[in-house]
Amino acid sequence: MRLLIDTNVVLDFLQEREPFVEDAARLFERIDAGEVEGFIAATTITNIYYIVRRAAGMKMAQDAIIQVLTDLHICPVERTILEQAIALNFGDFEDAVQCACGMAYGVDAIITRDASGFVNAPIPVMSPQELEKILANE
Repeated sequence: MRLLIDTNVVLDFLQEREPFVEDAARLFERIDAGEVEGFIAATTITNIYYIVRRAAGMKMAQDAIIQVLTDLHICPVERTILEQAIALNFGDFEDAVQCACGMAYGVDAIITRDASGFVNAPIPVMSPQELEKILANE
């Protein structure tokens, strides 16, 4: 299963944010085990760096990026992705860019804690808990 991981889930894992870290860690364990493939938009990397650096400093931010580059496939963000994102007409452009990346890379679902940002997405959207239920039944 190919999954686009939303920024909030990646940050839950990297920053060990309670009460969400367990679900995010389980997802990353499945990615590390090769049970699922994880993808993120390239623009997500800069957001992660900025947020982690503000919270924990430059060294932690660099370590976070190394972790992301090790675990996840990076979806490039270029003109066609941005045009598709605009065409999606989402309320949040960042979410639209992520969705457009997912569409371009044929992901099976977007994993997020905030599905409201992906209303009318042409890709299934689910929480880490919903994904875990599906994977547990396979």
